[in-house]
Parts: sequence; C-alpha cells; structure tokens
Amino acid sequence: MKRSALNGGDPALLRRLNSDAVLRAIRGREAMTLSGIAKAASLSRQTVDLVLEELQQQGWVEELAPERGMGRPARRYRFRAEAGHVLGVDVGGTSTLLVLADLDGRAVGNRQVPAVPGEDRLEGIRREATAFVADHPDARVRALCLGVPGIVDAQGRVRHCDLLPEWNGLDLAAEAGAWFDCPALADNDANLAAVAEHWLGAAQDTGDFVHLLIGHRTGAALMLDGRLRRGRAGAAGEIAGLPVLGWDGTDRDALGSGADIPQVFTDAANGDADALGRVDRFARTYALGTAAMVLTVNPDLVVVGGGLSLAGETLTEPLRRHLEGLCIDPPHVRASQLGSEAVAMGALRVALDRCDRDLFEFPGALDAVPDEAGEGSVSTPSPRAGAL
Repeated sequence: MKRSALNGGDPALLRRLNSDAVLRAIRGREAMTLSGIAKAASLSRQTVDLVLEELQQQGWVEELAPERGMGRPARRYRFRAEAGHVLGVDVGGTSTLLVLADLDGRAVGNRQVPAVPGEDRLEGIRREATAFVADHPDARVRALCLGVPGIVDAQGRVRHCDLLPEWNGLDLAAEAGAWFDCPALADNDANLAAVAEHWLGAAQDTGDFVHLLIGHRTGAALMLDGRLRRGRAGAAGEIAGLPVLGWDGTDRDALGSGADIPQVFTDAANGDADALGRVDRFARTYALGTAAMVLTVNPDLVVVGGGLSLAGETLTEPLRRHLEGLCIDPPHVRASQLGSEAVAMGALRVALDRCDRDLFEFPGALDAVPDEAGEGSVSTPSPRAGAL
C-alpha cells in the first residue's frame, strides 16, 4: 500500500528518510518520471516533488528536457552520478594501478605507474594520485580505498607487510584521507579482489567462496554469506604464512623463471607433457592449502585470481582435479573474470559503499554548486557530520 510520507517524529529525520527513498529509487537507473519515482519509492507524488526540488538544489538530481510527443510531456529526472567520484588504488610490488569511477561505479579513467626505486613509496603514490585526478578536472573524489599486499586492520592500519616493511604500523587510511580531504580506507589486496569478483566477476552468483590471488604475490580471502571475513585483526586468509605449504614464491620454481612462465602455460594448453607436469605440480601445491580452507568452511566456489589466472582452464582444471581428491565436497573452481584489475575494482566497490552509506544515511549539499552560467562556484556550505 502506498504511503503519502512518513508521519510523526522529527521533521528533519522524515525529510532525510524520504530523500533516501527517492535516491534509492533513481540510483543506477535510466531517467524516471515523477510518477515512476513515486511508485518505486512508495511515496506520494506531492512528497516526491518536494524531495526532488531539494535534491536538485543540492546537486544530486537533474531534471531532463521533456521528450517530444503528444500531450503534456512528463517530467523526467536522473541521479547525477558525476556529482562525485571514487578512487581505487592497487599497491603492487613494482607498480601502482589507479582507477577513477563515478558514483554509479562507471570507470572514467585508469593509470598504471611504476614504483620508483629508492623513493618514499607512499609519497610517490600520493603524487601520482593527485596528478591522475587533476587530469580529470570535473572529478570530485568523495572516497578512496587502497589495496595492500599485507595485513590491514579494520581501521586501515597496516599490521604487517613483507613487501613494504617500512609501512608496518602505518595508519594508511589516515594518511590517504588527507590527499583529497575525504574518507579513505585500506584493506588487504586479496580481500579487495574477492569483493570485486563478487561484485562484477566470477563469484556474482554466490556469497560463499574462497579467493586465491596467485601472481607475483600470493594471498587468499574468504567470503561467507556474502560478507568478507577479515578476522580479529585482518589476518583471515593468511594461510600462505604456513611454511609447510610452500606458498612462499618457491612454488613457482616448478614453472620456471618469471619470463618463462607464460610459455609454460601456453605449452601446457597445447598438450606438451613436460609443461603439463610442471603445471600439475604447481596446482597440487596450491590445492593443499586451498583444501584446508575448503574443508573448514565448505564454500560453493574457489576463484583463482592474480596474474596467473590468465592461464584459465590450463590452471583451474588440475587445481579442480586435486581438490576433488582432497575434499569431501569439492567446490567449483573458476578463473577470475577481472584479471589484473580485480584489486583496484574491489577498492572502488569499498569506496562506493562508503559513499553510499553517507549518501543514503546523511544526504547533504554538494560542496560546490555551479552558478547559472555553469561556471565557477557560488557557495561552499559548511560541512556537517556524515555529509558527502
């Protein structure tokens, strides 16, 4: 049954809840009419009309030119995804990948930059991120997230990182939050890759899976009931820390040196016996540790991500076969659909979730509203708690 509006209580709270309902109705959709929004939000047309007027003033909604046709054209409105942007950062061993997206999650640009030997790594990333965003003059970064090859706690502090030992103990989220004066988050790279696979990749159809990140570095993540399991201090999935598994880089010795590895997988795909044997031994090494996680949580799926996921079935088939011999209820095994962009895309999703929480719980005015001529700023409202 349609309600005209929420009644009683704090009027400011009721306005905010009605705004939330309208924003949820139009977010991520094509332009909608007033009637369509009212139906989707379960509000009266009168209430929606008032809410839309306020959201237009704040810069979140735009009224489009009416479509031509018979009779009086219906007014149409859309959510302004370009009213803000999020930045995802994948801090790799030798390079950093930056991806910028609007508030609907559409990527508007990406850049991969090499790490400079001897340089303060964090300062280098800050400088590259600032230059990257500056190349998109209409971008307004409202949240960012960094993926790190190490253990990161819930507050965004790096607990342990072998690749960047100078970052141990670093409050990375606080440092990065100063770059664009916006909320910043940080997490383990395998965790973020798992988030991306659940959002856009190989695990969209399940909320119970193990994600393996296999490439220049090795990591694992667990998602159960659609929620990432980070553990008490962010160390969930750090099974590579068990020396007996051999997930320490020596596992890739079976495949040869770094430059030879792609050729080994190519030869294996073409049926070369020696290459097939190498890949099989490599897959068995990973099957042992993966089986321990599978036997513990009994997931639907194992996703193989990281650089070696490009091998596809050449790697997943022997891994699947070994898991079948080790597990009571073997899961499905799939290669990543996102490849080398998975960590950065997961970082985008986490940053978007932060924006969504602020947007839907405390919608506020934009910091800069274009004047009638479409140039410059005419006002900079004072920030309030939770406002984007």
